[in-house]
Amino acid sequence: MIKIIQNMKQKMKPLYFDLACGILTAILFSAFIYFEEFAISVKLLNTLFGISALALLLYIPKRAVLVAGFFIGVLWFYWIGYSFKYNGVGYLTPFVTLGFAFIYMLFFGVLALTNKVYLRAVLLFGLSFFEPFDFNWLQIELIFVDSYIGLFKYQLVLVLAALSLPAYIKKPFTYTPLLLIFLALNFNTTTQKDAPLKIKLIATDVKQENKWLREFKEPIIQSNIAEIINATLEGYDLVVLPESVFPLFMNTHPNLQATLKELSYKISIVAGALLQENGNNYNVTYFFENGNMLFAKKLVLVPFGEYIPLPTFARKIINDTFFSGQSDFSIASQPTDFTIKGVKFRNAICYEATCQEIYEGDVNFVIATSNNAWFAPSIEPTLQKLLLKYYARKNGAIIYHSANFKGCGIVK
Repeated sequence: MIKIIQNMKQKMKPLYFDLACGILTAILFSAFIYFEEFAISVKLLNTLFGISALALLLYIPKRAVLVAGFFIGVLWFYWIGYSFKYNGVGYLTPFVTLGFAFIYMLFFGVLALTNKVYLRAVLLFGLSFFEPFDFNWLQIELIFVDSYIGLFKYQLVLVLAALSLPAYIKKPFTYTPLLLIFLALNFNTTTQKDAPLKIKLIATDVKQENKWLREFKEPIIQSNIAEIINATLEGYDLVVLPESVFPLFMNTHPNLQATLKELSYKISIVAGALLQENGNNYNVTYFFENGNMLFAKKLVLVPFGEYIPLPTFARKIINDTFFSGQSDFSIASQPTDFTIKGVKFRNAICYEATCQEIYEGDVNFVIATSNNAWFAPSIEPTLQKLLLKYYARKNGAIIYHSANFKGCGIVK
């Protein structure tokens, strides 16, 4: 790696060399997402690209590290600002994209504080624990989710050690530490058994701009009920519909509750909607079974989507300025489990299905619901799917995911 970089440096001007190194690093670090987006699944390629990306971050010049961080931010999160148009501030979209690019330029820029490879390796490992503004969708180990390398911290340590030690070992044993990579391979092939229920996961495709319009409310409700009836006729034990699939505060619609309770005598129903309680708004999953209704409040909110991760005074200014004075959503105090026909499922709503808090305790099965239409069209559902794989495999769980606009399926 050192020789390759040195040869490139000799043939290029310093600025162009730094740009080339930084962009190449970002592409290698992000390639697995786009391979998944276009249904390209080559474990060997993902393994080589992931290892190469980490190696470059350890060895490239300081300025190139900043370039790499900037473009990683763009390639991973260019889509985040898409949701702002639904709050009437769509003009902020390019600024949000640039903001995330600069955040991750600074995030990886920590590596540019030194040229010492072993220190960069230590810092890069430290970054794997850090979540800027409570947003955890950039996991260093995620680059290996569909590779031959494992996803645990000790395996990341082995890879970083294998890549950094050659800089300090003389010939003929310079590259001997690369053998450590073999100890980082994923030899765990055991998977959790599927839940002993016949589960229908509903995939919807309701555009976000239509979802909350009055004229679409009744057609959406009737479409959801039709899906539940069809699942019943097909002999399913449980039907799962996406996050906020009912675009309303369910607890203020007794007639709809009565309809779903009646249907639940023949099939268990999980569906997303909202809850208004004591002046607070909650993003909620509702569960109907045998004429009874339960609900689970969301535990982990989306930073800058459902809450502003800043001090109270700054939060109020931003909400008043850009979000028409809307307050942040309220949250549950702990995760919620539903026992469905004798089987325990952990509830997770969209973003929180990609957070470790949901997997604490005895969790074998997770019901996750999402509304990905906020970010259509983009790679967001693909990145979410990869993160779900990451958490499912690390925690030995199976995730049953129902989504609006892409991403529906069983993840293990």
